This record gives sequence, structure tokens and C-alpha cells, in this order.
Amino acid sequence: MHKKSAKFLLVAASVALLQGCVAAAVVGVVGGATVANDNRSLGKQIDDHTIEFTAHARLAEAEGLTKNANLQVVSVNAKVLIVGQAPNTYLKDLAIKTLNQVDGVEFIHDQIRVSNTTSLTTRSNDVWLTSKVKTALFASDNLDATNIKVVTENGEVFLMGLITAPEAAQAIEIARHVGGVNRVFKMFEIIQ
Repeated sequence: MHKKSAKFLLVAASVALLQGCVAAAVVGVVGGATVANDNRSLGKQIDDHTIEFTAHARLAEAEGLTKNANLQVVSVNAKVLIVGQAPNTYLKDLAIKTLNQVDGVEFIHDQIRVSNTTSLTTRSNDVWLTSKVKTALFASDNLDATNIKVVTENGEVFLMGLITAPEAAQAIEIARHVGGVNRVFKMFEIIQ
């Protein structure tokens, strides 16, 4: 009887590990499809990741920002969006000054609000809203949602990406009709 239990556990563990491999393979395929379908060149995608990584590292090094501010940085085609809260204009200006020193940044969309940082509940709701907006965008037949980045901060949705004007209009309309979204900001780069 003890041997049967051990055998069952070995088989169950093997199945669980294989399921993990399948999940990793699916994530790899979806991630690869996203990279392949992106309107940015592979070089620009790498540049954007480098900008984001460097920006987060520099903001973390800036005196007072990590402890007192809640900031998120996203880069699309070297256009950087910074969202979040800073308790005063000094820290807000410090964040922008820090981003201006990051190599490769062509433009900064400053959406830092001077206010107290949001609560964990609000941040959790923002994650939920982002997933709802992304799901709604992916459900559209006339839109390649892989080219749209969705960032949500305190109920405000920011849309970024390299897309056509009709796709931008449709994405904005879809995001506006998602329950819980307070406001939609379009920060697209329009391509022909």
C-alpha cells in the first residue's frame, strides 16, 4: 500500500510539472507573438525595455522618491509615460528631472499627481481595471490589441502604442465603456 501511494505521488508530481511546462510554453508563444506583431522594430522594443529598467533604477536611487512617491514608468517608441503620486512639487519635479537624464527618452508624458499615494485597495482595483480594458480590447475583431499598452492609475486609463487613427479611436471608445474607468487618456503615436 505504501508503494502505491508513493507511485501515485510521483505521477501526480510529474503531471503538475508537465502542466507547468505547458503553461510556460503557452506564455512563451504568446509573448513571442506579441513581439512579432508589435509595430515597433525589435530594436525599439529592446530600447523601450532598457529605458523602463533604467528609469525605475534611477528613480529608486533618487533621494525621497522611493519612500514618499508611487510612480510607474512605461516607454513606447522612446515616448515615456510616468504616472502616480508625489506628495509635493519638489518630488514631482525631481522625478521628471531624473527621467530627463535617461538615455533614449524622446518625450515624457508627465501624469504625476501631487497628492498622497494611493491605497493598496486602489492599486488592486487599477490592476483589475487594466485587465478588464485589455480583455475588452482583445475582444474587438477590428483591433490588434497587442500594439496597445494599457496603464491604469487611480481609475484613470492611459493608452499607448503605435497604431492607426481608426484603431486609436476604437480603442478609446472601448476603454471609455469599461465599468469603473473614470477617464481615458490617449497617448498613441499614429502611423499610416
